[in-house]
Amino acid sequence: MKQFVVIGCGRFGSSVARTLYGLGFDVLAVDRSEEVIQGIADSVTHAVQVDSTDEATLKSLGMSNFDVAIITIGSDIQASIMATLIVKELGVKYVVAKAQNEAHAKVLYKIGADRIVFPERDMGVRVAHNLVSSNILDYIELAPDYSIVEIAALKEWEGENLRELNMRAKYGVNVMAIKRGTEINISPTAVDIVNKGDVVVVIGHNDDIRKLEKNA
Repeated sequence: MKQFVVIGCGRFGSSVARTLYGLGFDVLAVDRSEEVIQGIADSVTHAVQVDSTDEATLKSLGMSNFDVAIITIGSDIQASIMATLIVKELGVKYVVAKAQNEAHAKVLYKIGADRIVFPERDMGVRVAHNLVSSNILDYIELAPDYSIVEIAALKEWEGENLRELNMRAKYGVNVMAIKRGTEINISPTAVDIVNKGDVVVVIGHNDDIRKLEKNA
């Protein structure tokens, strides 16, 4: 079973830590604030108050035993960079780091972060796309030019199969899945039908996604 360490337990970090623990994983929560650690102690496997920029201290916590480190330190960019560098050098296999901006992200990538997240920006993007069209349920940016979108089936799609809808020709997007209640049809075929209430998951270039949103 994977073991996770979450360094920096503000709103985002504590949410990640609690969710991972709730999913049944071992989670070590680390923060320099005693108050924060007391608040999360009952919601994770272990919680310790330490300075995450102190290499000797992090080493004593057995960083090399963790499969994933999530660095979610908020406003202190220097501490974020130091913690990322230290856990990578101590042998953590996969490091996810929260960045405030592109410049911060660039530095984190250069020192070894495997994945960068922008929680505030990403949530802002999702909310904006949902406001543009009530049919857009979720929006995930994969790369600067490509995204995945969950869209509630449009009325004109109901009862049509994917061949008839021909979304690649009409919108330039590919259908990845069809969600029907609690069931998910991964890699649906051309004869699979879209029903009322279905959620269609598509992937495509952002220009094509925008065309689809205008029709939604």
